[in-house]
Amino acid sequence: MSSQNNNYTTAPTFPNLYISRKLNNIDQAQVMKREREDWTRLYHKMLKGIEMMIDVQRMVKDLKKIVEETNIMITEMEGMILTASINN
Repeated sequence: MSSQNNNYTTAPTFPNLYISRKLNNIDQAQVMKREREDWTRLYHKMLKGIEMMIDVQRMVKDLKKIVEETNIMITEMEGMILTASINN
């Protein structure tokens, strides 16, 4: 009689890494690992994109504040010019 040797590998399943699933093929385990790494890369890429958007929003907010201050200064200068032209 020939006895068949089955080697089983345990690999974590997503999203609960504590629940394991038996695999009869190491290739399947490697595919699952690659997929998890791909999702992790995509997740980090999305986080970087969100951080970049937040930075742009901050810059726009700061720029808006500078523009408002500049408008106030221009309005004050116009008032001074009008006052000076009325007095002369």
